[in-house]
Amino acid sequence: MSANETAEAPAPSPGRVFAQAVALQGKNASVEFSHTITEAFPGFKRRPRIAVRGLFKVVKADGAKVKYWHEKPPDGPLAASVEDVGLRPEAAFEFHTDLAVLKPTTAWIQVPPALLDDPETLATFIDFRLLVRLCTAENQALARGRGGDRVRGILETPGVARLPARSDPVSSLLAACDRVEQMGGSADGILVNPADYYRYFVGKGGLLADLTSMGVRIARARMVDPGQVIVGDFTAAATIFDSGRSSIRFAEAPAGIFPRPGLAVCGEIHEALVVHLPTHFYVASLV
Repeated sequence: MSANETAEAPAPSPGRVFAQAVALQGKNASVEFSHTITEAFPGFKRRPRIAVRGLFKVVKADGAKVKYWHEKPPDGPLAASVEDVGLRPEAAFEFHTDLAVLKPTTAWIQVPPALLDDPETLATFIDFRLLVRLCTAENQALARGRGGDRVRGILETPGVARLPARSDPVSSLLAACDRVEQMGGSADGILVNPADYYRYFVGKGGLLADLTSMGVRIARARMVDPGQVIVGDFTAAATIFDSGRSSIRFAEAPAGIFPRPGLAVCGEIHEALVVHLPTHFYVASLV
């Protein structure tokens, strides 16, 4: 760097931006961001842990709806014979398009009133509590969101097959990887409950190193039930369409969010998860 150049200052964190707004607007503070703030959780800089969104490819969506393609096995008998369909099942897939609506994912915290006069502490509170809760809410949405007015997750996606357990958890996991490849995909992601990750996979020979060397990414999340694992071709078979819009604001929390009244702040992102190839995802029982 030359004497005339200066290092570009890092962008302020979402928490700091919101704290600055609180200093000016008090309890009326509301901030809009032109990026998805779940990617800004400070813990990601120090901990090599992949969030569920990190398994998928992410595409910017400019509107409230996006058109996407998807494939599925035929609903009825084939109208004509297809060559080598036994070898390549995807040869008989049927092609479709549809529209996906970007939907909100939200998270809430209650702010101790004393923090309103302490911008530095308020900023870290937002960054380390609201953002992590929003990341957790996004993990839940992408894994098991029920759809409707919210994101529909992989576990609720029609056409995603279930596999029975094999002789042991590692065999069950690898059998699911094999099934993805037998359908013409490449198993590049695993979503597993932390209890199973530490019980069955950590320290089991070179398993994790082998998977890493093959480009398989593993996300640990409570949103997959213990004893179950999601294996798939996350890169080719699904997409997160991301609005790139987020917000943090004071708001009145709906019933059921907190055990008692308090000053509430809401964080929100907008996205859609579309599954192009449900045949390239498997939910496998480990035991």
